Amino acid sequence: MIEGVEIIDLVVNEDDRGSLTVIARAAQDSRPNGVIDTFGEVYVVCDPVRGTIRAFHKHHVMWDYFCILTGSAKFVLRDDRPESASYQQMMTIVTSGRKPRLLTIPPGVFHGWMSLEDNTTMLSIADVIYNPGAPDEVRIPPDAFGDVWTVKGR
Repeated sequence: MIEGVEIIDLVVNEDDRGSLTVIARAAQDSRPNGVIDTFGEVYVVCDPVRGTIRAFHKHHVMWDYFCILTGSAKFVLRDDRPESASYQQMMTIVTSGRKPRLLTIPPGVFHGWMSLEDNTTMLSIADVIYNPGAPDEVRIPPDAFGDVWTVKGR
C-alpha cells in the first residue's frame, strides 16, 4: 500500500425509492472516512469507450479524490516521494459503480486510470482549484512504468 493513499468502501443506502451514497463530506470535528479537509472543485469525466487511458500525472500540492459512478476502472499509482516509506512502490486498484469506493491520492503520487467498460463515468474532487496558467502537475507518458494497462488472464 502506498503511504497516504486511502481506499474507502462507500455505503449504498437502498430502499424502494432507489439508492443514496455519500461520497465525501467536509471536515468537521473529527476525520472519519470520506472526509475532505479542504475543497476546490468537482468534475465528472466520462470515457465512452473501454480501454481509454488517462495517465500519468502527479501534483505537488493538490490531493485528488476519485469515485467511479458507472462502469469500472483500473487505477495505477506509483509513489514518487523520496521521503515516503513507500517510495517507488506501485499499486493497482480496480473499482466500479457496482462497488463504489472513494480513492484518495496525496500529492507526489503518480496516478492514472483506464476505463474497463464502455461509458465509464468518474467523479473527481480536488482540494484546490485547478489553475491552467500555472498547473500543479507533472505529466509523463502512459507507458512510463511499462505495460501496466494490459488486462492479463488469471
